[in-house]
Amino acid sequence: MNFALLIKPASADCNLRCDYCFYLDRAALYPETPLHRMSEAVLDRLVRSYLASPQPTHTFIWQGGEPLLMGEVFYERVTDLQMAYGRRGASVSNVLQTNATLMTDRLARHLRGARFLTGVSLDGPAHLHDAARKDMGGQGTHARVMEGIACLSRNQVPFNILTLVSRHTVSHPLDIYEYLVKGINATFLQFIECVELDGEGRATPYSIAPDEWGSFLCAVFDRWYASDTRRVSIRLFDTILAKIVTGQSLCCTAGTDCRQYFLVEYNGDVYPCDFHALPELRLGNVMTQTWEEMAGSACYRAFGARKRHWHPDCEACPYLRFCAGDCPKNRVGHTGGSAAARSHLCEGWKIFYDYTLPRFERLARTVRETRP
Repeated sequence: MNFALLIKPASADCNLRCDYCFYLDRAALYPETPLHRMSEAVLDRLVRSYLASPQPTHTFIWQGGEPLLMGEVFYERVTDLQMAYGRRGASVSNVLQTNATLMTDRLARHLRGARFLTGVSLDGPAHLHDAARKDMGGQGTHARVMEGIACLSRNQVPFNILTLVSRHTVSHPLDIYEYLVKGINATFLQFIECVELDGEGRATPYSIAPDEWGSFLCAVFDRWYASDTRRVSIRLFDTILAKIVTGQSLCCTAGTDCRQYFLVEYNGDVYPCDFHALPELRLGNVMTQTWEEMAGSACYRAFGARKRHWHPDCEACPYLRFCAGDCPKNRVGHTGGSAAARSHLCEGWKIFYDYTLPRFERLARTVRETRP
């Protein structure tokens, strides 16, 4: 099977304390040490074993926590190992998702030279970003993120922007869009919904409501469709167009099987997903198990099958081919056992698709007519 690796080299450790962070408490998985850093031995085995697996492209996605806590030398070592163990002609891709506050010129030059796809977490202009994205002292981090973006820009490192849409920001879609596209000249955007549910299906204070999500996406789509369809790439919109044109799903939430990547923790432990890094879902460790063994495990197969356990009403929904029942983490009651439940955002998705699909279809016709 084909799979990417989502790697947490510093585990849940982070230099920020964002109010809505869902991963910070994962440090409790490894209470034996307050500092979590991937060792040379784990990194070596990770790179060597993954590059030995038959993949059309070997994709390393470096996330956190904050992955830049590993320092510049770590990522230089990453590419040294990839060159040492990569097969002639093999395709290797690196993705780095960071808050950018620890970016340096030396690291930026390396990212450019090694062609890392670099993503920066930014929630919009300062008054919106700083509402939730704070440092350990409770201060906003927008200015420091902008320093990191400036570092990337002066070193000619292309970057995209990942924006988490929370209760603080969901009512400001155009302020956010205009700031990202015109203010910092970003042309690759990804909007992520903030949805965290407890065991009873109740949304946490920072989670967005379904109608808020639908309204946010509709407003962004209108602004994008008016003048930016050929200039600005929005991951959700690209995914919808690809589904219409090719039938392919570009991201795991749009697919029907939750087995598109493995999550690798700092010590080599492997889980099926970063939203489900739970002791009962641990698949093994790169130091003792092969990728084939973990991919073939009953636990991983069962986890992948959960995606299709959507609510019975979804079968008759005209939008099922796009959302596939949404991410299981967003399904009300999923932590209590049954995945066969509606998404918390179901009505919001319906608002968005009902409003935009005719125009997506027109865009898809243009793509079909103009592509080779």
